[in-house]
Amino acid sequence: MKKELIAELHVCADDFTDELTKHNVIAKNLKNNKAISKEHIDNNIAVRKMLKERGVQPEQLPAAEDVKKVQRKLESEAKKITTKKPGRTGDGKIGKQKNG
Repeated sequence: MKKELIAELHVCADDFTDELTKHNVIAKNLKNNKAISKEHIDNNIAVRKMLKERGVQPEQLPAAEDVKKVQRKLESEAKKITTKKPGRTGDGKIGKQKNG
């Protein structure tokens, strides 16, 4: 199976698990974090089981980049952009400023 299709299937499975959890939180009137976490874990197990039964091995799906890692990377890049001193190029060398 092509990587693009596998990645899309992975995203859809994650979305389905999340939506199923949201539905069940309301339907089952779940209130505390422990109950909601258990529901989400149970839904993940059920979706993984269904994928395996349909011939998709979740272990073969490409790993998604950690959301927190991406957030830190974006924040770091934003900080670099906002703290860049006038008269310096992006590589830290002194150069001429370009006038827009």
